Amino acid sequence: MEVIIKGFVSLLIGYLLGSANTSLIVGKFYRIDVRQHGSGNAGLTNTLRTIGKTAALFVILGDILKGVISCLIGYYLLKDVQFAGVVSFEVPRNVGMFFGGLGAVLGHNWPLYFGFKGGKGILTSFSVVMMTAPYIGLVLLGIFIVIVAATRYVSLGSIVGCVLFPILIAICYKNLVFVIYAVLLAAIAIIRHNQNIVRLLNGTESKLSLKKKA
Repeated sequence: MEVIIKGFVSLLIGYLLGSANTSLIVGKFYRIDVRQHGSGNAGLTNTLRTIGKTAALFVILGDILKGVISCLIGYYLLKDVQFAGVVSFEVPRNVGMFFGGLGAVLGHNWPLYFGFKGGKGILTSFSVVMMTAPYIGLVLLGIFIVIVAATRYVSLGSIVGCVLFPILIAICYKNLVFVIYAVLLAAIAIIRHNQNIVRLLNGTESKLSLKKKA
């Protein structure tokens, strides 16, 4: 019962923190709702295209910070919980981060404070990956940078990273709970990129540009 309660509390706190969608908050200072411009996505890339570099920097900091804080809260809530006798499989010591981090991603994608219309959660997901599996996170970041530099498709780099994440977790950690968490996190991000996948296949996806659109 303790595991369920603390897991739910971690998930809920993460969701409430994640619901503070940084791109929408930053956009209010510019009197711009990024969901009404560009791709319509409330995230970093569309903020960069619509508002500019300074706004995008604040979005980066905010989206990463809420993922980190959510993971830390989840970790401290569940770090002393005993799983022996409750489940028959090995549970990672940082499992609290899974609950808090997942909540932050769900909140970013479907924010309570903004009509449940958020972003795709890639930055927040990345911060969660760095908290739970930092070496794999760095590898995925390197792959993302190479793909974006070669194609200028941010969505393609994000999607490839999402596909590789659970694969690398399964290879490196061989832990059922960790793999399930990785698959869930990746699936959420890929589902949120469904329209990007369609545009990539049709050759109509927008490429990254550092210039703000007029």
